[in-house]
Amino acid sequence: MLTFLPLIIFAYLLGALPFGFLIGKAHGKDLRQIGSGNIGATNAARVLGKKWGVVCFLLDVGKGLVPMLLVPMLGLVNEEPTTQHLLLWILVGVAAVLGHVFPVYLGFKGGKGVATSLGIVLGLWPYFTICGIAVFVIWATTLAIWRYVSLSSIIAAVSFPFILIGCIISIESWSFNQLWPLVSIAVLMALLVVLRHRTNIVRLRNGSETKVFQKNTL
Repeated sequence: MLTFLPLIIFAYLLGALPFGFLIGKAHGKDLRQIGSGNIGATNAARVLGKKWGVVCFLLDVGKGLVPMLLVPMLGLVNEEPTTQHLLLWILVGVAAVLGHVFPVYLGFKGGKGVATSLGIVLGLWPYFTICGIAVFVIWATTLAIWRYVSLSSIIAAVSFPFILIGCIISIESWSFNQLWPLVSIAVLMALLVVLRHRTNIVRLRNGSETKVFQKNTL
């Protein structure tokens, strides 16, 4: 734990960097006061244009991806990590997501954590990455059908733990005894995404949620 602690702290501080807020301020706008009030990529695209929404999205993904990649690069895990190492590895990613959702730089009021969670999925090879491909297909399909980023994000987040469990069952070299920390964190991350989308769920229910592929939206 002491070996991982500096990286966990780094992951939180990196995750807490409010790129959407900073990009908005560079354009003379405070995303917290415009549109949905969120500092994430969707609201950045809605307020500042698609280009800056993409930039914000990639930066937010990087906040989760970079700390995850540093773990094997620094030799903290090997090709067959133990359960304890997997738990510490995923805690690095969790720290980045918590930094994004509760940034110390903005009074602990941040984004919803979807893009940063994607960075974790991409960085935790192969366990999360393989499952993430299937989740991305679900996200893209639901977005194409219903055109709600929030709904697609919720569905993708909730489906991720089930897909991970399915992979553990179907892939012979994976075992629940080894990977249970990843399943537990996947469930908690899904719950966090749903909770952070509470206002979106209300708007979805009353029909006021904004769709994508329309004027002034991502």
